[in-house]
Amino acid sequence: MALNVALQMDPIGSVNINADSTFRIGIEAQERGHRLFYYTPDRLAFVEGRVIARGWDIELRREVGNHVSYGPEREVDLSEMDVIWLRQDPPFDMGYITTTHLLEMIHPKTLVVNDPFWVRNYPEKLLVLRFADLTPPTTIARDLATIRAFKARHGDVILKPLYGNGGAGVFRLDENDRNLTSLHELFSSINREPLVVQKFLPAVSKGDKRVIMVDGEPVGAINRVPQPGETRSNMHAGGRPEPVGLTARDLDICATIGPVLRKKGQVFVGIDVIGDWLTEINVTSPTGIQELERFDGTNAAARIWEAIEAKRRG
Repeated sequence: MALNVALQMDPIGSVNINADSTFRIGIEAQERGHRLFYYTPDRLAFVEGRVIARGWDIELRREVGNHVSYGPEREVDLSEMDVIWLRQDPPFDMGYITTTHLLEMIHPKTLVVNDPFWVRNYPEKLLVLRFADLTPPTTIARDLATIRAFKARHGDVILKPLYGNGGAGVFRLDENDRNLTSLHELFSSINREPLVVQKFLPAVSKGDKRVIMVDGEPVGAINRVPQPGETRSNMHAGGRPEPVGLTARDLDICATIGPVLRKKGQVFVGIDVIGDWLTEINVTSPTGIQELERFDGTNAAARIWEAIEAKRRG
């Protein structure tokens, strides 16, 4: 069953083909006989009752510097596609949110992965709050007094922007740190969003585990180890990926959150686990499937497409 697949993503010409998950998903789609159309989010539009995009039919190949070929630019009525991948990176701003509203107009007749309604309503640092017994002590607040009180209770904390990604803007404030007020002023001058403050987990020195989940089921994990002297373990921030297995605690976490993810149409999800604690549920543009495949041969991209193909068969 060949499918017409659209990739809504950041510029494909500049991706790292050995790390980018969307590229791997696209390669797998081609190998399964599906046809690819690509466009960037700024080329998505609503025009007189139709949701359209201007973009290109593409062919992908695993050749550094020559990994994509483009057909002529054309306009596509996205309701005529079988599958659309919502895969641009955050920031999770009003531009991002607008794309979810537009794509929701044609879903589920056209299957949008992940379901745009729940991507919008369940951003990663907020969805996790529904599972408070699985997470470390956390507050979401903009009020400095609330944040100060939380830090006074827990001493050593992590401060980060609510809608950030890739480890950007993440700070560790230990018991002796005196920068909380200054950082609060800095973030407040940038936007009006709350901050996330979370009790620091010393186990992060041994790594921040990314568990890949497909349609609510865990398929494998990689460990991301921070550089010496660094708190952040994100690969965008220099974290070193290494192979790791799933523990009984990891499986318990997945069993708890999996049914919710499956019910809400979150086909491809990456959750973050530090020690025994769930810290994020990434639904916007999770990554890690290429590293997982290199480490133990698990083809998560194939598992993802099996789930999508089953949904299209209905």
